[in-house]
Amino acid sequence: MENRSKIAIIGSGFVGASTAFAMSLNQMVNEMVLIDVNKEKSIGEAMDISHGLSFLGQMSVYGGDYSDCSNCDAIIITAGCNRKPGETRIDLAKKNVTIAKEIVGNVMKYYTRGVILVVSNPVDILTYKISQWSGLPDGRVFGTGTVLDSSRFRFLLSRKFNVDVRNVHGYIIGEHGDSQLPLWSATHIAGKNITEFFNDPAYGITEEIKNAIIDDVKTSGGEIIRKKGATYYAIAVAINTILESLLKNQNTIRTVSSVIHNLYGIDDVALSLPSIVNANGVKAIFDLKLTGEEQKLLANSADQLKNVLEQIKDI
Repeated sequence: MENRSKIAIIGSGFVGASTAFAMSLNQMVNEMVLIDVNKEKSIGEAMDISHGLSFLGQMSVYGGDYSDCSNCDAIIITAGCNRKPGETRIDLAKKNVTIAKEIVGNVMKYYTRGVILVVSNPVDILTYKISQWSGLPDGRVFGTGTVLDSSRFRFLLSRKFNVDVRNVHGYIIGEHGDSQLPLWSATHIAGKNITEFFNDPAYGITEEIKNAIIDDVKTSGGEIIRKKGATYYAIAVAINTILESLLKNQNTIRTVSSVIHNLYGIDDVALSLPSIVNANGVKAIFDLKLTGEEQKLLANSADQLKNVLEQIKDI
């Protein structure tokens, strides 16, 4: 069959299942396999989605195993543990790096082509390690990074300025975590730089309000978890937009996480920067001129991630 597309999703929890459901709604691929340590769960999720396909279109959706990772356009890793109360970021990193190492070993036994998209957290740490373990070319392994953070950023700005979110453009870069930062210098509404809005007294945007927006971006995921137990709808949509860029070879700019080599004074760490994404993964980092303050904050974010990598280097 010409133009046949196939995706594997590893992990059939909230994020994996929501991603698969969103993909079925969008009729994104011809074939989709769900893989989970609990195979019955993946089979059940696939059945549930399949039973609605008569209203959507023809797809093959099934629960499978690692041998089904062959001939995939993308292999999406969503499996991992959630952070528990009292658990440190390092504790979580150690657990999920150990899980990811086993997953990648199994995936690469059957890997023939395609990209590996990392969703599990800590996404930057896992992206870096999986890039190493897989041995795939640069850009072929990348993570969802701050794609969702950037979406939250745009949403909050659209609400503050009462404009259509599709006309708000801006990026959160660095770590998908506490050290992330906004690229105010590259943020605009319909071509008008955000600083013009900040300097307009009619909008009354103070430094406190700007900082509150960034705090909301950082903490909204945690707030959703406190209210409903987990976040999965928005990240599922974000994953779908990334997959569309891959499958249609769109060269879309997204703030995905990939291993950085000598950019902005940063080397040998995975973090998020505006990147051109196509069928082969990350084609290139989009060159933006950062302000001195943005470069300083980005360097700090890289240092935070390198500190975590140092503490788990023996895994």
